[in-house]
Amino acid sequence: MRARDCLLALSVPMIWGMGFVFAKAALEYFPPILLMAFRFTVTALAMVWFVPRPRGLMAQIFLIALISAALQYGFTFYGLKSLDASVAALVVQLEVPFMVLLGAIFLNDRPGARKLFGMLLAFAGVALIAGEPQLHNDWLPLLLVVIGAFLWACGQVMIRRLGEVGGFALIAWVSVCAAPQLFFASWLVESDQLRLIAEANWVVWGTVLYLGLVMTALAYGVWYHLLGRFPISSVGPYLLLLPVFSILGGALLLGERPAAQVLIGGAVVIAGVAAIVVERRPAAPA
Repeated sequence: MRARDCLLALSVPMIWGMGFVFAKAALEYFPPILLMAFRFTVTALAMVWFVPRPRGLMAQIFLIALISAALQYGFTFYGLKSLDASVAALVVQLEVPFMVLLGAIFLNDRPGARKLFGMLLAFAGVALIAGEPQLHNDWLPLLLVVIGAFLWACGQVMIRRLGEVGGFALIAWVSVCAAPQLFFASWLVESDQLRLIAEANWVVWGTVLYLGLVMTALAYGVWYHLLGRFPISSVGPYLLLLPVFSILGGALLLGERPAAQVLIGGAVVIAGVAAIVVERRPAAPA
């Protein structure tokens, strides 16, 4: 990878990691589901005009949107509302071991011993984070983020079964389906939306634009561009930096100070995920 490609790969975890920080700030004004509804509305309006509708697959995409967008972000961001952005970003790394586990169950993938060890290490790291005294009586938000990570992994298995659909088309039409689902869910479980929308300030609307245009449309566009040019073993490890950017952003912008036990548990989680995603390079021929 050239320097330009490395910078592009580095930009993806930075954008996604800072998304947790900006969303944490916006959650002081908007309830989580309403914030995500506007996020996917922005993404849909920005992208749907430029990609074809996947014919014959819309029912499956609707279900994928429900699982991996509406429900997943509902759980994750309700958890984020009561957690530090750094803690949520570390726990979200469970998406990778959950995906490996579900792939073994439903897709007949066969993870090797190293990946199984990485899964156990990642779950042990989250258990270490959960045992931190400040989080001991606040386990429900942590559990919500774990459920969100599991639902994201379920969505990835469903996408694997979907067949050949372009990445941009999938993002656009998942957003088209997810936005009304989230608005309906917000109407069911949240309240006072019209007043909150009328009183929302630039922080909220700036976050909505960041989440919809930068975190979703731009970052996923860069990600799929890199996956089209380089093997996953080359670009996947860059995603391990996502919680690092969330921790730095949370400290600089939100004044968060993660406890030592959280940082140690996070390091164990990242080590476990690294064992899963970092592929060994084949030995060079003599």
